[in-house]
Amino acid sequence: MDINNLVQTVLIYALPVLFAITIHEAAHGYVARYLGDNTAYVLGRVTLNPFKHVDLMGTILMPLLLYFATSGAFLFGYAKPVPVNFGQLRHPKRDMVWVALAGPASNFVQAILWYVVYVVLVGSNVNERFFLEMCKAGVLVNLVMWAFNLFPLPPLDGGRILVGLLPRNLAYSFSRIEPWGFFIVMGLVLAGIVGTWWLSPLISLGYFLLNFLLTPLTALLG
Repeated sequence: MDINNLVQTVLIYALPVLFAITIHEAAHGYVARYLGDNTAYVLGRVTLNPFKHVDLMGTILMPLLLYFATSGAFLFGYAKPVPVNFGQLRHPKRDMVWVALAGPASNFVQAILWYVVYVVLVGSNVNERFFLEMCKAGVLVNLVMWAFNLFPLPPLDGGRILVGLLPRNLAYSFSRIEPWGFFIVMGLVLAGIVGTWWLSPLISLGYFLLNFLLTPLTALLG
């Protein structure tokens, strides 16, 4: 393992990752507060302070361990989830969808912004590799978070969205998966199912949408 490459990779990805997880979690808390639940706000989690959302094991130690163990082939991590009392929402079943959707939506918006910065830098003939690579990392990190969190299994955001959309009886039965959901998702990740059948297609769609949305800006600066 080349320590110089590791340090360079960490420096390139550090800022995009911190922004991605911080805004993702804060978005959940902000929308929950707007829809009637102040739990996250009272606990100080509706904030852009990354230290309120970083989990020592999930955000730092686990990704580093996996990076070394797989030579960078597989990375996984998580932040401290923002606490939401869905019973406090004005319309719990419906509003659960908006609270869950807020996180992935914030990541897609960030991917757009990182891509805008990249296009502007390239269009302005800025050739500083570090900043260009950071912009690319920002796009990739946020598209991965957007796609992964939309996977339709609780406790991921996609699972919560599905629970909110399903008929009440079916939603209740499906939500009972949540205590084991993390382990099921990890098993599917390790088996390559999530990566092949969910992440890859969705990330490709994400890049397609970004290119489509930013075609006017690219043409203008081209």
